[in-house]
Amino acid sequence: MNPEILETIKVWSQFAHPILMWVLLIMTLYAGYLGFQIRRTRDAQGEQKKALIKGRFNIRHYQLGSILLALMVVGSIGAMGATYINSGKLFVNPHLLTGLSMTGLIATSAALSPYMQKGHEWARYSHITLNLVLVLLFAWQAVTGMQIVQNIINRMGA
Repeated sequence: MNPEILETIKVWSQFAHPILMWVLLIMTLYAGYLGFQIRRTRDAQGEQKKALIKGRFNIRHYQLGSILLALMVVGSIGAMGATYINSGKLFVNPHLLTGLSMTGLIATSAALSPYMQKGHEWARYSHITLNLVLVLLFAWQAVTGMQIVQNIINRMGA
């Protein structure tokens, strides 16, 4: 393959992770909305409950959660791979460690699904708590990630 094409791929691969993570942050917030709608459906009565059931929030939340889990794992591995390819090393810093922690949180949260389906309230509350922590960490990652992107752009211009 042409060395110029390889260099172009190498340089621009650094931006795939930040773009994916911003998309995942938005998807995560939407999954939270769907989860809130599931709770509303569970607590509703009569006609309101019938109307909410038609939204299929539980199915949509479960499906979106599965996609989020897969993309979070692939995105984390991809980011580490792109960093290694471009720098020859991984930078062990709060951004990396928090990202790895987030990957563990989302996997643990998803693993609670069978228990939630069996009606275990401890699993529901654990799922909600883990995901609230995940969203807070995600917001922090967005800020530190943009600082990293800015550093990459500055190096490209130098």
